[in-house]
Formats: sequence, structure tokens, C-alpha cells
Amino acid sequence: MGDVLAGFHAVWEFESDSVLIRYERGIRTPKLFQALGERRIPLSAVEEVRLTPGRRGTVVLRLLPRAGADPLMEAADGQLKEGSDPYRLVLPAERESEAASRAEELTSRLTESGPADRYLVAAPEAPLQFKAYDGKAAFDGTSVQFRWSWTGASSAKWKAGDQSYPVADLCGVEWRSPEALAGYLRLRASGPAPDVAPEPDQDPAAVVFGLGYGPVHESLPFAAAVLAAVRSRRPVPAAPRCRRDPADIAERIRHLGELHQAGLVTDEEFAGKKAQLLAEL
Repeated sequence: MGDVLAGFHAVWEFESDSVLIRYERGIRTPKLFQALGERRIPLSAVEEVRLTPGRRGTVVLRLLPRAGADPLMEAADGQLKEGSDPYRLVLPAERESEAASRAEELTSRLTESGPADRYLVAAPEAPLQFKAYDGKAAFDGTSVQFRWSWTGASSAKWKAGDQSYPVADLCGVEWRSPEALAGYLRLRASGPAPDVAPEPDQDPAAVVFGLGYGPVHESLPFAAAVLAAVRSRRPVPAAPRCRRDPADIAERIRHLGELHQAGLVTDEEFAGKKAQLLAEL
């Protein structure tokens, strides 16, 4: 297509087989967008295109990625606020006809649907690092290192010592938004999981967040990069499954319900995500 559509905080360039999204920089642009900088979304990674009314005289053009197509959205697991969704382009209402034309053309070019068997959208590139409340996390592309802070780490983590986790020994990552009351990033090791997972502040395989520690724009790209590295080393059909703690599933559903009640998740999105979580039990 080769055309450009400029909205608030981002510019979308429409190509024959993809959408190139360039995020703006500025004090009003979500920090996650600034951290991502630029993303190419293959149309093969898109499930659906929607155009909906926005707030205060705007319309929203949104791509819905296929499940499993984007490591960033898989790591986010439905926890991103609406304004930080990197697949939304907000436009003035007077440009609705132009946006509708783009949406119709994009829809006509979609050929894939259902869960993807591999990541189709590139993950943020390593090396990456961020400061959590109880330590520093670093990822060099092959292993994750946790170095504990003497002011924030629990005695259990100090006794365990600084940790290094090769990607080859991992089967997944669990990210809980720092905007929640108890945010954290936990690495999931291959093999059987414990019947009861330790609390994140006591788990040497996790770092916990706090006010100003582990912000979304730092910790989420980090989690996505680790997920992509794990997936690239282990083809999906042969990948070991991480056993999910039923208590964790219940907590995720509770958090999802709060987002739904706050109007940040639609009825359709709530029902779909709840069913997906229950299927993991």
C-alpha cells in the first residue's frame, strides 16, 4: 500500500505485507511507546482490524494480534492499560473515513487466523536491563542475571546469592505489571513446578517491583525478549509446558475482573482471556 497515517503518538506506514509503526517521542507519549521506538507488524500476525469511536472526538484504529504472534503481548498477558496498547492508533474524528478505508484494505489482506505457532513480531533486542525493588535484572541474549540489592532483597534471596539462569533452562516468564499492587517478574524453569510457588519476594527466580522500580517500559520489553529467546531455542511442539499454579490462575482472573469492571477490558476480551486462563489448569 505504501501510505502513511499519522495519529496521536504514532505514525503507521502501510506496506503490502506489514504495517510499520513508528512511535513518537515526547513528554505526552507513553514511555512504553518511546522504548519500543519502531515495530514492524506482519499482516500474518494480525487476527482482526477494528475501527471504533474513541474519547473526546477521536476514533481508534486497532490491530488485534493473533495469540502467540507477539512476545510483547504474550508477556503483557492482558495487563496493559488501553493508552499503552501499542496496537492502537488514535486519530481525530474527522479522519474517520480515511481510517475506515485503511481498515477495510488491511482486512482484505489478512490471510491467517488462530494461534500462531511461532513469534511473528520481533522482540526487543538484548542486552536489556532494569532496576527492580530488590535487585537488578540483566539479559544478554543467552542468560538472565539477578543481582540482589542490600536495601531491598529478602534474607532468602541473600542466602541464595546472585542468580544466573541460562535461557536453555527456562520454559517461560511470568510478568505482573508494576502498576498492580504486587508487580514482579518471575522466570519459570523447565521441568516439574513446585506444588506451591514461593512468594516473589522469597523466590530467587523472581524480582519484585515497587514505586519507580521495574516500570512497564523497562520490565515488559525485558520479559518479551526473554520469552522470544526461550521460544527460539525450543520449537513450540517440543517445548516443555510450565505447570501453572491454580492460585496464580485465580489471582490472574481476579485481576482481569478488576480491569473489566474499570472498563479497561471489553466483555469479549474478558470472556476470551478468562477461558484461556482456565484452560491452563
